[in-house]
Amino acid sequence: MEQTTLVENRLIPLRKALTEHRLYEHLQEVADIRTFMESHVYAVWDFMSLLKALQQLLTTTTTPWVPSADPQLARFINEIVLEEESDLNEEGLPQSHFEMYLSAMEQIGASTNTISKFIAQIKAGNNIKSAAQSIGLDSAIQAFVEFTFATIGSGEAHKIASAFTFGREDVIPDMFLGIIRDEEQKAGREQYTKLTYYLKRHIELDGDEHGPLALRMISQLCGDDQQKWEEVMQTAEAALAHRISLWDYIADMISEESLAAV
Repeated sequence: MEQTTLVENRLIPLRKALTEHRLYEHLQEVADIRTFMESHVYAVWDFMSLLKALQQLLTTTTTPWVPSADPQLARFINEIVLEEESDLNEEGLPQSHFEMYLSAMEQIGASTNTISKFIAQIKAGNNIKSAAQSIGLDSAIQAFVEFTFATIGSGEAHKIASAFTFGREDVIPDMFLGIIRDEEQKAGREQYTKLTYYLKRHIELDGDEHGPLALRMISQLCGDDQQKWEEVMQTAEAALAHRISLWDYIADMISEESLAAV
């Protein structure tokens, strides 16, 4: 059995915990999507840093330029960077997926104040911990982001690739599209075009091609090194555990808001 298959098999319980998480039962209305997005936006943001870390390690980003060790992996990473950092939005204009997400939040009525303050802190040169503390970021979100940057800080490509490949398991896009479709049918018009476009683009890009290449990246980086394979497993498990903790927090938030509205 291939090592990647062994890793995926060992992750089945954690992935099951995510796909069957109680959060999904709470996502019933557009108001629930707003609450979700206000916390999930940090995961949208830090995903890009995982990707850029892989670009630095697996492609040539310095001068003098030299060929990359694996041109196919370099192309894979560069293609994802192109799509994530400068994709075309619903108006055909270049925009990062993070910025598309912010625009979708604004259109749906979710607040972008806290994430904007956080990004301003990062731009000012503050580290992740101090930026999170300065805006009073909840501990679950802060732990999620700090884990991502601790993984990046390791400088070890196989660990970063593990968090990138295995640590972002969710079933949000299809669920959100269903809620939005129902809401727009009630209103008789399209109201949330930006989020619909973002979600459909997300589904399109996460198709059959990226998955196999991401697994090939892991295999290439680990080879026959059993220590690296174990570290890939540990990183993947920790990443999924942090995602579950984030889902716990968001589910609690939505539940509290629903009770307060009664």
